[in-house]
Amino acid sequence: MNGRLTRAAAVLGLASSLGLAGCALGPSGRPPAVPEPARYVAGPPPDAAPADGPELVAAQAPEASWWTTFGAPELDALVAEARAANPDLAAARGRLEAAREVLRAQVGATELPSVDLGAQAARQRALGLPLELPPPLPELPRTSLYDTFVGQAQVRYTFDLFGSIRERNRALAERVEQRAAQWRAAREALAANVVSGALTLSVLQARLRILASVADGLRRDAAESARRQALGAAPRAAVLDARRQAEAVAAQIPGLRAQALTLRHALAVLLGRTPDRAPEAIPFERLRLPARIPVLVPSALLAARPDVQAARAALAAAAHDAGAARADLFPSLTLTAAMGRGGYDWPAALSPEGALWSLAGGLTAPLFHGGALRAQQRASLRAYAAAEDDYRSTVLAAFREVADALASLEQAGAAQAAGDAAAGAARGAAADAARRAALGAVPPSAARAAGRQAELAELDALDVRAQRLLEAARLFHAMGAAPSAAP
Repeated sequence: MNGRLTRAAAVLGLASSLGLAGCALGPSGRPPAVPEPARYVAGPPPDAAPADGPELVAAQAPEASWWTTFGAPELDALVAEARAANPDLAAARGRLEAAREVLRAQVGATELPSVDLGAQAARQRALGLPLELPPPLPELPRTSLYDTFVGQAQVRYTFDLFGSIRERNRALAERVEQRAAQWRAAREALAANVVSGALTLSVLQARLRILASVADGLRRDAAESARRQALGAAPRAAVLDARRQAEAVAAQIPGLRAQALTLRHALAVLLGRTPDRAPEAIPFERLRLPARIPVLVPSALLAARPDVQAARAALAAAAHDAGAARADLFPSLTLTAAMGRGGYDWPAALSPEGALWSLAGGLTAPLFHGGALRAQQRASLRAYAAAEDDYRSTVLAAFREVADALASLEQAGAAQAAGDAAAGAARGAAADAARRAALGAVPPSAARAAGRQAELAELDALDVRAQRLLEAARLFHAMGAAPSAAP
């Protein structure tokens, strides 16, 4: 018995040492070096940040629940509802959990011994053997009727001598992590889409209010021109021109209403609702520009971006695939053992004579496979090189997304400053025209025209303010997912 234990320990020690040696069979799986930008945006930095914010601060982690910084509780409720009820996100979470269970099943089936219990009871009638016996011995029956009882436990284990099983399991584990990172990316994209849709819907409703007011004022001017024409104080061309301007503005309203309804329907689907239960628009005046936005340094950005995490996991999986393909070129060892009892009746099966056992070992070494194993190894190395390029591309795309969002936010701030100044000047001109009309210095139509110009200037300022809000949301999303977003 001691000799058997010694030999078994020697086999296990050899398998363990060879398994450790298998760790170096494939590439390292470490992400390749990618140059990090000294600053995200090309060109010189801006002379000064806008006085009304947002303040861009260097950070090591993205803002958690960044949509709350827009100051609208309705927006926070929409994001929470979408994360809880969106069917696409729930389906992705279900597929992720299924992939984790598949990983557990594969690890348990390949890295641990399998033990099975079996029992069999049978009653059989078989043909007897014809024997020629000399007389006067009686002739034996040519059939036999008998019972068999067998029960045994079977154990099977494959020693992972060169790491083929281990590498494949690690590759599957990395792909599960890749799926988890993709789920986090989908979760963050859902929040960004809800925020963007809600902000755009608020802007559309504000535009509709302003355009309706402008169209109503133009119709009043057209009606006044018609009255003046009836009195002979205005030409017919002036009436037609006033009507043209009124209807041209009114023609923009149905398209904006359809656009707003389409956006509401899209938001309803994101929230897991039917289109008839679409959310109402958040009043635009309830929204505010965030006071500060954390801008991650490049190294922290790569750690926070789910798409970069997914690319890193895909690279590690490709490295383990290459290691498994290399390990397939070496032998594999499988041991099987069985122990039980059997007999032609229960007393015989339970007696010492009914003991059954078997022990077998099989060593398989690839000899000739038509070059398939070498081709699979070369293919895995090519796939690993492609995964490295995919990682570099993903990192550069992340840097570009942040750079684009920063540049757009900066330019939106400059545009808002100019738009607010223009709207302020138009409002001052409208107030001045109203005072002059009250004194009789100009006709009332001139005051109304100045008021319409102020409304149109306010419409332009509204667009640039909305663009600034959207760019701020885009920059928040570009910073990646907070640590609390792990599935």
